Amino acid sequence: MPENQSDRAQRKILLVIVDDHPVFRQGLRNIFLTEEDIEIVAEGASGEQALELVHLHKPDVLLLDINLPGINGLQAASRLKAEHAPTAIVLLTAYDDAEQILHAMRSGASAYCPKDVEPEILLWIVRQVSRGYYVVGNHIFDYDELKNWLEAGVEAATGPYMVDPNEHFVPLSPREMEILQYVTQGRSNKEIAALLNISHQTVKNHMTSILKKLDVRDRTQAAVYALRRGWVRAHGGTPVIADDDE
Repeated sequence: MPENQSDRAQRKILLVIVDDHPVFRQGLRNIFLTEEDIEIVAEGASGEQALELVHLHKPDVLLLDINLPGINGLQAASRLKAEHAPTAIVLLTAYDDAEQILHAMRSGASAYCPKDVEPEILLWIVRQVSRGYYVVGNHIFDYDELKNWLEAGVEAATGPYMVDPNEHFVPLSPREMEILQYVTQGRSNKEIAALLNISHQTVKNHMTSILKKLDVRDRTQAAVYALRRGWVRAHGGTPVIADDDE
């Protein structure tokens, strides 16, 4: 339920900024420093720090990069959503497409912005989400409107004849994201199973779930999908993706 605007006007919007690039983070800081109704209470550089800072400061808004070391922005947003944290999350990304928006909003974000967003638009978004609204592009929604928009978006992306379109664009679990990171490094299912001390079949089951959620056909597409959207980071250049194990 959007917050009463007269109540909102009585205090400043408390903001946490998390991005691992110091120059970009400084640019974000500069946007908000002169705004009388917004106070930056903390900054961080990783998904783990984002969780810690939200727990510590309980900000109204978390400005969060998707492409972070360790826990990425989508994972952090999903964990905070699972905890029912009242903080509104604005996800920032360098990769802007319709599927990324669906992933972002279904992970628990209140808004999604490309990193080249105009400062005045970013200010407007932060103020809107602090009042309980959701922002996607030029659209502003309440919760029910967002739910309807997401359902339409998933159906449009997967096709009207999909048996269960809600199997797609669902946030990956921490284990699935961990496995996907290993896949982008060129690890086979057997190697991943050994590294995580789980069975080969368990890895295969997780891979099946990952492919469904990302709506891709194979592990190579899943790896490319994750790398392009900044969910995982490549190590040592572009990896050779191992074939799926028998």
